[in-house]
Amino acid sequence: MGTEMFETRIDIPQENRTKLVDLLNARLADITDLYTQVKQAQWNVKGSDSYQLHELYEELAGALLPFADAIAERATTLGGEALGTVRMAASASSLKEFPRDAYGSTDSVDALADRYAMFAVSLRESADKAEQLEDMDTNELLIEVSREVDNQLWFLEAHLQKSR
Repeated sequence: MGTEMFETRIDIPQENRTKLVDLLNARLADITDLYTQVKQAQWNVKGSDSYQLHELYEELAGALLPFADAIAERATTLGGEALGTVRMAASASSLKEFPRDAYGSTDSVDALADRYAMFAVSLRESADKAEQLEDMDTNELLIEVSREVDNQLWFLEAHLQKSR
């Protein structure tokens, strides 16, 4: 991505910091995109579970925002620039677009579950890369986000699973 790097006294080599900032900006794009996709689902969900899902989606979206801030702030802490506008996110996100016809309860939950699962994979891969780049702070941040995303995915998948 090649963002401008600023001087810092953080003891991680600039080459590593540049790679870490690129990695963080990629996850920032994903989490910004995921947030807007959750809001899209929330605003448009239909069906007998629409009220409950509307409330769940509101909670899920709200839980993503503090992590978007943490990811962006880590990128700037490392001397980089956080690339966090909606247009920047749209052009850089690795997530599939939310389907325009996913209005029904099951369809919207299924679409979000797919995107949460994709995001979780990219978070874990990025956490591994951060460790390889000798930045355990970024590694731990991404693991923390991954843990929450997995928890949110569990809530979504519970709606798709039948009780015994």
